[in-house]
Amino acid sequence: MSAPASPSPTPRLVYAFGNGHADGTRDMKAILGGKGANLAEMTNLGVPVPPGFTIACSACTAYLAAGRPPDGLRDAVSRAMVGLEEASGKRFGDPGSPLLVSVRSGAPVSMPGMMETILNLGLNDTTVLGLARTSGNARFAYDSYRRFLQMYGDVVLSVPHHHFESLLRAKRIVAGVHTDAELDESALRNLVEEYKQLIRQTTGAEFPMDPTTQLWGAIEAVWRSWTLKKAIDYRRVNGIADSLGTAVNIVAMVFGNLGDDSGTGVAFTRNPATGERRFYGEFLINAQGEDVVAGIRTPLPIEQMAARLPGAFAELQATQDRLERHYQEMQDLEFTVERGRLFLLQTRTGKRTAAASLRIACDMVAEGLIGPREAVRRVPAGQIDQLLHPVIDESVRATPLCQGLPASPGAASGIAVFDPDVAERRATAGDAVVLVREETTPEDFHGIVAARAVVTARGGMTSHAAVVARGTSTSTPRTAGSR
Repeated sequence: MSAPASPSPTPRLVYAFGNGHADGTRDMKAILGGKGANLAEMTNLGVPVPPGFTIACSACTAYLAAGRPPDGLRDAVSRAMVGLEEASGKRFGDPGSPLLVSVRSGAPVSMPGMMETILNLGLNDTTVLGLARTSGNARFAYDSYRRFLQMYGDVVLSVPHHHFESLLRAKRIVAGVHTDAELDESALRNLVEEYKQLIRQTTGAEFPMDPTTQLWGAIEAVWRSWTLKKAIDYRRVNGIADSLGTAVNIVAMVFGNLGDDSGTGVAFTRNPATGERRFYGEFLINAQGEDVVAGIRTPLPIEQMAARLPGAFAELQATQDRLERHYQEMQDLEFTVERGRLFLLQTRTGKRTAAASLRIACDMVAEGLIGPREAVRRVPAGQIDQLLHPVIDESVRATPLCQGLPASPGAASGIAVFDPDVAERRATAGDAVVLVREETTPEDFHGIVAARAVVTARGGMTSHAAVVARGTSTSTPRTAGSR
């Protein structure tokens, strides 16, 4: 009589990283997603990464199939949170020294901006006081709280983003300031109350003050974001399978909005528009990462960081070179500087134009990083068409009407359209359109890919519009710029 088959082992769902050790590696993208695999890889390399853990992509597909988290995941996340508390020296929900976390998506194939992110999770009316005390900066604490209320209210509670923006814009007008960073503690305290009232009026319920409730609301919102229209459209355009699912990365917060010795930025190890071997990027002082990638503020060139945050910039220069040599590929980095201390939040293969792909591949062969066969593989056949895109004839002496930041090369013409739905509709009808926006968001993706060009009033060359325009490989010329 044969022995009964032993039960198959429960698949592992949570992988931790921090303090120089990680459970994963760069080769585990199918399990950890690209972001989680690279956070683990950077941790093992000794790159300064905040501690955290990754929920595997399989949990997303299980959740979407069953409508609930897979068995055992809640206990595994609880244990991982205890480990994160030990690694950070803070406690989740502690009114004295609160641990705050970011909750971010991370698919096996890069989908920049298409799924959801929530920062500063763990704040409530009690922990904000502890954050103010431990940081010695009440303005920073309430700035973080209003950011959390807005992101959580939008992503998890479905309160329209523009309602929060209207209250924020009104607060700037009343205060007589031009930027969010100029709002003082009193204005931010008032804004927090206005945001909570907006959530109450829109949802019919109070904002959840329990950090664990907040955490699971955010995790499930990230899973659901795999099915958002913008994510589905991106996968369709880029040939990404719907079955992959997304990981969820839960990472201890580090803060770029603590003052003039703090900041955040996005950078590329080479110029993603031209391929030039030059550190390329943008940063903001006294800001959080979404301020850069969302294009809501126009950032500073990365070169100016050398004067503003010299120690962190020197370490960033060395780190970006080390990462490119390790991955043997041009890298796209996200970083935060907290009171002069550098942290890497992400590294991934950088989106680039066809011309940049060709130059980078050739240069890396000359530098001995890759061989000729790999260089050919790195320039997709579909991208070669971009090299034939139109440019302005250098012999033409036209008078420009305005100047801006050229996020990607090429020239285009078309009917100015101010709504992404209209852009998609008119392009389908055969019209050449130029999408003009104050700034773009991931929800505009369908309009961006339909347009011949994108022009924004705000944002820099590492904003969402710029990254999407550079990385879209179609037969349609596509360029982007910010006025």
